[in-house]
Amino acid sequence: MAQDAKDSYLVGLIGAGIGPSLSPALHEREADRQGLRCLYRLIDIDTLGVPPEAVGDLVRAARDLGFDGLNITHPCKQLVIGHLDALAPQAEALGAVNTVVFEGGRAVGHNTDVTGFAASFARGLPDAPLERVVQLGAGGAGAAVAHAMLTLGAGRITVVDALSDRAAALAGALNRHFGAGRAVAAAPDALATLLSHADGLVHATPTGMAAHPGLPLPAELLHPGLWIAEVVYRPLETELLRTARALGCATLDGGGMAVFQAADAFRLFTGREPDSTRMLADIAELAGAVGTPG
Repeated sequence: MAQDAKDSYLVGLIGAGIGPSLSPALHEREADRQGLRCLYRLIDIDTLGVPPEAVGDLVRAARDLGFDGLNITHPCKQLVIGHLDALAPQAEALGAVNTVVFEGGRAVGHNTDVTGFAASFARGLPDAPLERVVQLGAGGAGAAVAHAMLTLGAGRITVVDALSDRAAALAGALNRHFGAGRAVAAAPDALATLLSHADGLVHATPTGMAAHPGLPLPAELLHPGLWIAEVVYRPLETELLRTARALGCATLDGGGMAVFQAADAFRLFTGREPDSTRMLADIAELAGAVGTPG
């Protein structure tokens, strides 16, 4: 972990199409409040014109340039693993890294998406029943939130994805980690039956972002007996959440996950304890101020 004695930090985010990211503002605002100087730089592979596979070169360059750490986002969270010196247990279990800390010349990978979603869910839907959970989406975000839901005590999670192999692979990984029978895979055409008996729905696809507007499933499949947890946070109120709230569903927006994963990364970068309550106020202001870019 970074030394407490430091008062200046250089960190960044590697990913594709990350121009609208709120991570720089979240980290820099919290650092300012703690009397620290934090420079948070965007390293956009689209802008640089390099493929996702260049993530290893970018990590090495950042380390050589004196960065204290990096956040990693789509599409580099799995690709970066082969270029790191060590993995924290959570990142190893998940097979994905969203935070890299440089420690004595070594690059150590962490994953704060799992803890970020778990903290957000526990805060926003503390009494939600968790016996039967349906999750839509088995990509990088989906893997993180599925791990979080089972860590929180979900009885069984059914993973639904348009790519059947991806859903099956995630369910298999979850069962190996949490025990047989904790996760199963299903096709989208099973959603109607699944949701009629489910306690809640976790949405972990890009649908609902400004660049991917709309609903990720037919509105008629939703009913007041479901809670709905969203991963998308730009905008904070997606069409899915609007529709669910109108039906009387308990809902959780994606802002909390964004804040708590950032807070966990801030702690890893600086060794300081972030104030997540202030950061939640930040994201409400920032996401509201910028409207709905993706």
